[in-house]
Amino acid sequence: MTLRGLCAVTVDDMLLPRLSALVKAALDGGTPYVQYRNKSAPRALRRAQAAEMLRICRGAGAKLIINDDVWLAVEIGADGAHVGRGDAPGGSLLAAREALGAKRILGVSCYADLALGEEAAKAGADYIAFGSMFPSRTKPGATRAPLEVLGQARRFGLPVVAIGGITLENAPQLIAAGADMLAVVSDLFDAMDIKARAEAYQKLFAAVPA
Repeated sequence: MTLRGLCAVTVDDMLLPRLSALVKAALDGGTPYVQYRNKSAPRALRRAQAAEMLRICRGAGAKLIINDDVWLAVEIGADGAHVGRGDAPGGSLLAAREALGAKRILGVSCYADLALGEEAAKAGADYIAFGSMFPSRTKPGATRAPLEVLGQARRFGLPVVAIGGITLENAPQLIAAGADMLAVVSDLFDAMDIKARAEAYQKLFAAVPA
C-alpha cells in the first residue's frame, strides 16, 4: 500500500462545528490523510465527530483513520485505524488486522522500538509510526525516538510515519531520513492559515522523490 504525505491529527475539541472547520481547512490545503483523535470525549460524541470527519474526508477525496478505536473505525466505515500500545482488541495486532479486514488501513505506533516495527509488519500493518521525534506539546512525556530509526525501519518494507513535535522547519530532515508520512497536530492546527500550512507540508513531499 502506498501511503505518503501529511496526516492531520485532530485536536481534542468538543465543539463539532469548530473541529469540522479546522479539518476542512487542512483538507482544502491538500491533506491526504486525517487521523481522528479525541481521548477525552464520551463515546457518543466521538462517534458523531468521527462520522462527520468521514463525511468531510469523503468529500475531499482524503482518507480517515481512527485513533485507538478499531471498532469505531469498523462501525462508521472509516478507512482505517491507528493503534498504540494496548489499543488493539485484546491487545492483539492480529485481532486488529482481522477486525479491520484487508481493505482498511492498520497503522501501529512503534515509539522508538524497531522490534515493535517488526511485530507490526508480521501482523499485517499497513504503516508503522515512530516518535516522538521532537519535544511534543501534545504529549510532553512521550518517548523520544532518534532520527536514524526512520531509515532503519524501512527494512520492514512498510511506509514509515514520523510523529511528535513536527514543524514545517524540522519536517524536511524527517523526510530525508526516511519518513513517508508526517503526523502533525499543533504546527498544523495552531497555524494562522491552516490551508496554507497544509499546502506547505505537501510541497515538501513533492520536492523529494518517493
